Amino acid sequence: MKGKIIVIEGTDCSGKETQSLLLEEALKRKNINSFKMSFPNYNSPTGKIIGNCYLGKNKEPYFKEGSNNVDPYVSSLYYAADRKYNMDKEILEYYNKGYYVILDRYTSSNQAHQGSKIKDKDERFNMYQWIDKLEYWLLKLPKPDITIYLHVPYENTIELLKIRGNLDDNEKDKEFLRNSEEAYIELFELYGWKRIECVENKKIKTREEIHKEIINIVLEKKDER
Repeated sequence: MKGKIIVIEGTDCSGKETQSLLLEEALKRKNINSFKMSFPNYNSPTGKIIGNCYLGKNKEPYFKEGSNNVDPYVSSLYYAADRKYNMDKEILEYYNKGYYVILDRYTSSNQAHQGSKIKDKDERFNMYQWIDKLEYWLLKLPKPDITIYLHVPYENTIELLKIRGNLDDNEKDKEFLRNSEEAYIELFELYGWKRIECVENKKIKTREEIHKEIINIVLEKKDER
């Protein structure tokens, strides 16, 4: 019996990691087997290549032009390889046992971040479809049952990043961040994801408020099956 893939998506500082952890804990309290992983998985060999060589998180990046200027078709291959490697090494074991697999970022992140580099809308749509085909058809990664998009407006993201240290190339680039938000909204409309507004009346919701919305979405989906 296969499990379920639940993806938590959003731009930088949207609280993906926090909400993924809260969801895992909540499901376990309800005696629902669950397993969480973040992508890139920086502890894995493929994740270390992305973190160090591509993004330059802990050392000088290999791409002197900066990761946000690397051809999106080249960049997307690194992230796809990280998902494929970790899917085969660990995730599928839980998925095939019927676990709820909670993923902090997935194929949808690749589509949003690489698509954000492309200005032409038609070409950007082709990029979305290319990555979809690459990861789901060629690499045979399982498609998510639920994708939850945590929407934080660009202006709030900039303010939140000011208090975060050790920013990578992408996080330092304001144009990239703005374009990423636009790409996420396009993908939300294209794929029909669940969307949670993390800012209300110009104030960021508490993590408890956002978690409540997430758990309601996940359990409602569970009850429908």
